[in-house]
Amino acid sequence: MFHFLPAPLIGILASILMLLNILFWVPILLGASVIKLLLPFKAVRLLIDPMLLRIAEAWIAGNSAWMRLTQKLDWQVSGIQDVSPRQWYLVVCNHQSWVDILVLQHVLNRRIPLLKFFLKKELIWVPIMGLAWWALEFPFMRRHSEAYLKQHPEARGKDAATTRKACEKYALVPTCVMNFLEGTRFTPAKQQRQKSPYQHLLKPKAGGVTLALDAMGEKFGAVLDITIVYPQGRPTFTQFLMGRVSRVVVQARTLPVPEAPPAPGQNHEQALRETVQQWVNQLWADKDALISRINANKNTL
Repeated sequence: MFHFLPAPLIGILASILMLLNILFWVPILLGASVIKLLLPFKAVRLLIDPMLLRIAEAWIAGNSAWMRLTQKLDWQVSGIQDVSPRQWYLVVCNHQSWVDILVLQHVLNRRIPLLKFFLKKELIWVPIMGLAWWALEFPFMRRHSEAYLKQHPEARGKDAATTRKACEKYALVPTCVMNFLEGTRFTPAKQQRQKSPYQHLLKPKAGGVTLALDAMGEKFGAVLDITIVYPQGRPTFTQFLMGRVSRVVVQARTLPVPEAPPAPGQNHEQALRETVQQWVNQLWADKDALISRINANKNTL
């Protein structure tokens, strides 16, 4: 509707509408969460948790509304026609921009359960949004370097405990555990620093997926593998708000949940870790080839 406006004005309008949407829904979300905090009983959770999800879905729908008003986007989405809002999913995706989160939420809202992202612990201090993520029980993870973990091996199990605690809560209501396997947004500099074997991706990390599968693998009905491509190039969040993204390609596929029966003399955790690492390596090789095909055909999409 407002596509005719100059890009800076579109950016200002989109920012205002996004902020108003946050300020409307977050207090409602926090109010319901406080009730659950004060009455920590299973019966209360079974009542409040679905309510929190409906509030979050309405918030996301509000985001989709201001995006339609301010952005002239060509959405090219495939592979989500058979998903269900009543099934638990493990969702994995490549990561290029903060825009990815809005894209995922817009495309999947009310088609599958609410996406629960693994977040860095520092993000809980983000004004307003940190409280919203806490209210929605997003797991906050403390990421340590391998060097730190060698000096403090006791820290290695803390994220596993956090994940298991979060996943115990997710077992009550259908939930999607979302993981950007690269752990950070793609940039050519990071790709070079990592010596990534992939043309369009950073190296995938299997740790988050392994923890999620170990905690609630029997709950997941499927893995939803999503690939996001911006044919015009990776946008910044500011570029997106200003309407400078015209096309988004989202391709999804539903995969079986990886299983890892231990070999003789091998425990389940070790078998799962090795299976998941092999699985994500193949997944990323397939995804890299898919992105190459999409980019090769971007002028005809």
